[in-house]
Amino acid sequence: MLLTFHGAARQVTGSMFLLETVTGYKILIDCGADFNDKQNRKPLLHFPFEPSELDLVVLTHAHIDHSGNIPQLIRAGYEGQVLCSSPTADLCALLLKDNQLLRAAKNDKEFAMAMVNRALDRFVAVKASHDFKVNEGVTIHFIPTGHLLGACNVLITLKEEEETKTILFSGDVGRKNYPLLMDPAKSPVSPDYLVCESTYGARLHQEKTAPEDILEKVINETCIVHRGRLIIPAFSIGRTQTLIYTLRRMQLQGRIPNIKIFTDSPMSMNGSYVYEKHLAWLDDDARQMHKSGGTLFDFDNMVYIKTYKETKAISHYYEPCIIISSSGMIAGGRVNEHVRNNLNNPFCTILMIGYSAEGTVGNELMQGKPYITMKKRDIKVEAKIMYTDMFSGHTDQQGLMEFVGQFDRKKLKKIFLVHGEPESMEAFKDKLSEEGYENIVMPEKGEIFEI
Repeated sequence: MLLTFHGAARQVTGSMFLLETVTGYKILIDCGADFNDKQNRKPLLHFPFEPSELDLVVLTHAHIDHSGNIPQLIRAGYEGQVLCSSPTADLCALLLKDNQLLRAAKNDKEFAMAMVNRALDRFVAVKASHDFKVNEGVTIHFIPTGHLLGACNVLITLKEEEETKTILFSGDVGRKNYPLLMDPAKSPVSPDYLVCESTYGARLHQEKTAPEDILEKVINETCIVHRGRLIIPAFSIGRTQTLIYTLRRMQLQGRIPNIKIFTDSPMSMNGSYVYEKHLAWLDDDARQMHKSGGTLFDFDNMVYIKTYKETKAISHYYEPCIIISSSGMIAGGRVNEHVRNNLNNPFCTILMIGYSAEGTVGNELMQGKPYITMKKRDIKVEAKIMYTDMFSGHTDQQGLMEFVGQFDRKKLKKIFLVHGEPESMEAFKDKLSEEGYENIVMPEKGEIFEI
């Protein structure tokens, strides 16, 4: 059996792993877009393998760095199915369309949508926490892992001649006690091989207080004391729902001042519908709130922005307010308009709530750069830049250690670290080694392993 690392190798984005059995059956696990540099944000036109030779695609979750190149894969000749959880299929219907429209040339929008629709026709929703027998030699088991609605670890069992092998792909591992989502579930078995993400392999989450307390403090300082505006870049799917749900809880507790909250991401409203459709994937508090008759994502003073004309009009709203807009990395989308118009506003706070890849405006702001170039103009940063990891959907080093710790280390033949910056991988590898784990590797892009 061969395992090739075509993406997320010594970097965070672009997850794509090819598994080939001794019989020649080929499974692609994830097919993500690479956001680590501006050039690679273009659609992938040439794959490092022949798409028509693939037998199956398995998707861990809907985020674009795991799913974004599936339409290109179909266009390049892949004719099989895409297996994933039911919420992942629904979220991909939103995310892939949005992503393809953003990346397509102006005269190519119609073709891009046709390509996405072709891809979505290949999606097959598989029930989580149950074995799904693909054929006599391949069984897939999706294990809910938090992080995003529908996100799963993927356990693949392969029967080759007289031998059975198991390999688990972590996808992105979620956090315990994360607002809105259930805690990660345990794997039914210990695998022989583990492909494990390491996004936060070098760090521990710093925030220990409740998300409501963090938001209340920032909102009070920005909108009440300084009567300014709070801009929160957040991905339309996942982070925005978690954020709005937290604000909804605060509203029920009487902890939100009487100010407008603009959610400027048309896709986020549709994403919220998907979340409420799949209540079984949400935590007890969210299900109880919904059962009690209350909506999870709408309340007084919440304004959902639909048109770009409304987006521009917010610039002329001079009362204190909160603006939630995508993308979370400030790498495109409507948030660029709000950030660009307020970078030199000393009464504005930009609150970063998640990871930003190198080369994005979000990353530059978190590095403390004094000037940011947007639309070929250097803008002095006079807004207050803040960061909290409370809303990060990734678990930290301790959580990753607990994730790996559920497995029998005597059975684990090899651990592959992916989806992390090199320093994060090195730190996580050292931590695993200290705990007695062996055969830990950090694959290079394109590297092939016989397992």
